Amino acid sequence: MISYRKTVTAWLLLTPMIVIILGVSGYPLIKTVYYSLTGAKLIAPDLTDAWIGFGNYIRALSSSNFREAIWHTTYFAVISVGVEMIIGVMVALLLNEVFVGRTLLRAMLILPLALPTVVNAMMWRLIYNPDFGALNALLVQLGMLDAYRSWLGDPATALDMVIVADVWKNFPLVALIALAALQTVPKDLYEAATLDGAGMWNRFWRITLPAILGPLSVALVLRTIEAFKVFDIIYVMTRGGPASSTKTVSFYVYQEAFAYMRVGSGASYALIVVLISACLIAGYMYLIRKHGEA
Repeated sequence: MISYRKTVTAWLLLTPMIVIILGVSGYPLIKTVYYSLTGAKLIAPDLTDAWIGFGNYIRALSSSNFREAIWHTTYFAVISVGVEMIIGVMVALLLNEVFVGRTLLRAMLILPLALPTVVNAMMWRLIYNPDFGALNALLVQLGMLDAYRSWLGDPATALDMVIVADVWKNFPLVALIALAALQTVPKDLYEAATLDGAGMWNRFWRITLPAILGPLSVALVLRTIEAFKVFDIIYVMTRGGPASSTKTVSFYVYQEAFAYMRVGSGASYALIVVLISACLIAGYMYLIRKHGEA
C-alpha cells in the first residue's frame, strides 16, 4: 500500500511537467510530422496542401544541395569539436598546475563561454572585416599578408573562419570538464610514477588520460550534438554564403521553410536532422552507461 501511494504521488507530481512537455514539444512535433508528408506552403491561407507521403523525404535525400549541406555540417562538427577537445585538454592541464595567477586565468576562462553566440559571431565578423579587421591588420604588420583579404567572402576560407569563432567560444566548456576531472586524480599516482621513472608523456597516457576519458567522452558527444545543429553563428556571420560554402543543415531547413516558404519540405528536412541528432543522443547514452559500468 505504501509503495502504491508513493507511485501515485510521484505521478501526480510529474503530471504538470508531462503536460507542459507534451504541449510545448509533443504537439509541434506531431504537426511537423504531418506537414512533412504534405506539400504545405507558408503562403497558403490554411497552411495545407496535397498529401504527398514520403515525397519530401525522397526529394531531400536525392538533393545534391541537401547532401552538400550535410557535408558542410559534418565537416564543421568534426573539425570544431576535434580542435575544441585538443585545446580544452591542453588548457585544463595548464590550469591544473600551481603557478601565480592561476585563479585569475580560471576565472577568465569563463568569459568566452558566457558570451551569447550572436555577440561572439558579431565580434568575429569585425575581426575578419576585409577593410578594418584586426586579423588582416595583424597579419599585414607581421608580413604574412601583402594586402587585406575577405576571409568570410572567400568560399575556400569562410567555413574555416566560422570554425575558429566557434572553437574560441566553446573550448572553455571542454577545459572546465577536463579540469574538474583532473581535480579528482590523486597526486600520489603522479609521485609514484615519477619515482618509477615515468616521463611526462607516460604519465599523461597512463594516468591522466584514463582518469579524464569518461568526462571527456560526455563533453565530446554533447559538443558534437550542438555542433551538428549549428545555426545562429552561421546566420550572423555568413548567412550560408558565399556560394553556399557555409550552408549547414539547420540553415538549409530555415531557408527552405521560411525563406522559400516551403513548409512541407522544410519539415521533412528538420525531421531528418532530428533523426540524426537522435542517433547522436543514443551514442551519448551508450557512452554514459558504458562509463557507469566501468
